[in-house]
Amino acid sequence: MPAATPALSQPNGPAPILLVLAGPAGSGKTTLCERLVATQPGIARVITATTRPPRPGEVDGKDYHFLTPEQFDAKVAASEFLEWAWVHQKHRYGTLRAAVLGPLAASRSLVINVDVQGVDHFRRAAAAEPALARALVTVFVTVPETELRRRLAARGDSPAEIERRMTTAARELPEAEKFDHRIASRGREEDFAALLEIWHRPRNHSGDRSPRRHLC
Repeated sequence: MPAATPALSQPNGPAPILLVLAGPAGSGKTTLCERLVATQPGIARVITATTRPPRPGEVDGKDYHFLTPEQFDAKVAASEFLEWAWVHQKHRYGTLRAAVLGPLAASRSLVINVDVQGVDHFRRAAAAEPALARALVTVFVTVPETELRRRLAARGDSPAEIERRMTTAARELPEAEKFDHRIASRGREEDFAALLEIWHRPRNHSGDRSPRRHLC
């Protein structure tokens, strides 16, 4: 059984949030997360775990928590993950409970981008973790089909890969209604402005976690 979660404290300011972004490949969600961390004080990227080997220059505990398959299995068995999944049936990636609940308990806000399935796992975990439920804010980035195809082609994806990603996007799109906020992607600056509005909104409504739809 996982250890009890300490209550979130906020002695000098608003409670921390866990901002979870999802959207199809090509929606720009990774860039949005990176830019938010680079420009906004008080928020950090969640360090996730993986079984893939480190790439040149990557540092354990900074880029990822690099685990052997056996270590990953042990943490799964001990319920130490909030969510995890196979990627391309080759390596596993996951979000450790301690990587999220520890910083939140220390009043540090976090941002992460995951797939729709991962967001659903976060919601399920939040149902059993009051601290996570108070902090969780979900955002889905939507992109029109023609624009999404253009972006995928522009970044060099093969025709087969584009079709695979478009099929995945079509399957994920109906899930957007379940998110607290939605951003209709129009461009980098417009999308980031919309994310900033969402980021500041929960911080200005400490203790009020009711969903607030945002469509730009």
